[in-house]
Amino acid sequence: MSSVGQKANVARNLLKRLAKLKQCCPHHAAGGDGPICVARKVGSKSNANTDYAFEMVCSTLRFGRGVTAEIGYDMQNLNVNNTLIITDPWVSKTRAFKEVADSLTRQKIPFTVFDNVKVEPSDKSMRECVDFARNAKSDSFIAVGGGSVIDTAKAAALFASNPKNDFLDFVALPFGKQMVPQNPMLPLIAVPTTAGTGSETTGVAILDLPEKKCKTGLRHRCLKPLLAIIDPLNVMSMPRNVAIYSGFDVLCHALESYTARPYNMRSPRPQRPELRPVYQGSNPVSDVWAREALTIISKYFRRAVFDPEDEEARTEMLKASSFAGMGFGNAGVHLCHGLSYPISSQGKSYVDKDYDQNAPLIPHGLSVVTTAVADFLFTTDADPERHANAARFLGSDIPVSSSNEYIAENLADQIRGFMSDFGVPNGLGALGFTRRDVDKLASAAVNSLSAVQIAPKDTDKDVISGIYEKSLNVY
Repeated sequence: MSSVGQKANVARNLLKRLAKLKQCCPHHAAGGDGPICVARKVGSKSNANTDYAFEMVCSTLRFGRGVTAEIGYDMQNLNVNNTLIITDPWVSKTRAFKEVADSLTRQKIPFTVFDNVKVEPSDKSMRECVDFARNAKSDSFIAVGGGSVIDTAKAAALFASNPKNDFLDFVALPFGKQMVPQNPMLPLIAVPTTAGTGSETTGVAILDLPEKKCKTGLRHRCLKPLLAIIDPLNVMSMPRNVAIYSGFDVLCHALESYTARPYNMRSPRPQRPELRPVYQGSNPVSDVWAREALTIISKYFRRAVFDPEDEEARTEMLKASSFAGMGFGNAGVHLCHGLSYPISSQGKSYVDKDYDQNAPLIPHGLSVVTTAVADFLFTTDADPERHANAARFLGSDIPVSSSNEYIAENLADQIRGFMSDFGVPNGLGALGFTRRDVDKLASAAVNSLSAVQIAPKDTDKDVISGIYEKSLNVY
């Protein structure tokens, strides 16, 4: 026998003997069925009642420097008679609002303005806008602002089209009735002024329910804006912390949608297509948008924060926001967002220098990223390969043979790195929470997570409590 043949026989025999031993080196201790044990999934389940299809529905996107000036033509083409511009007291003084108003005026489009949107809106503040729209008999809507403005405009456009419905009729379970709207919302064009929300592309609107000590949402495909005007000039004036927290929202949108339970492992299977949830689980199309968003973040997030005059970086982060929105708007988000809703709702002492100084407020993106490290340390073993890829998109060098623990720590370090570099509040403790608050946070989070069945691993109150405890201090 040739020396090559002898070496091949030796190699085959060695592999067979290793396979029979079923032992792993410490670095690959996650186990496996072959001779070399590598990272593997833990706790994944599937059954005959899981879904077999996914849908991709997005708003039309128009991207370009100065493109806000075109909005008058869009409203003219809609043949509308009574447009309502929805914004907040701060954005109403910006270039973005002026461009929208001037464009409508040039095209002789009649409009009124509601400029009392609250940051992190509640059911009460949304109802105020809904009542205004109904009384004004608005037939079309333009949202100029961040996520709070766009979400409020979605609610106004939906309930103006369904005047007989109560506010909680379309709110998600367990707090609302989650009824399917009989009529789609009236035409809405979204003009985002932050590089983070992604709401301009999604069928979701988030609101606070103070009496429940938690946030909830409206989740319907008909909530997707007709058109999203993505103009880089509208985000150049973002204050530093707004850029940071909206960027963290983009980061978590992309990470959560990419690592969500796959659509064909989500249950129950809908009886009719219209009952398929907006948050369907990770899928091949959403993955494309999430990957691209993470790649952009790795290159431009720090630049966009450290140099507010870096128009290229802020433009790219605006792209990432919309890309991630198209991803999570169809795949969904899971633990970071689900656990953030009680944080935002129950936080009563933190005041941020770049937000309203007259009232305590934990900005959305900050509440989302605060548990992100603990979330992904928990979820990695549900799908190590996906979590490893997510870390690679952000710049980590992770060998193919890496263990679950190595992957989890690398992804966590990417998130910690951003938080540390930007000097954001270090965990729940810095936001005013203590261990005594964990039980109340976890009780509320159980409700918010019950409406979203796409977390990569199942959770209960004990698991959620553990994540909150680990998030009291992050980096």
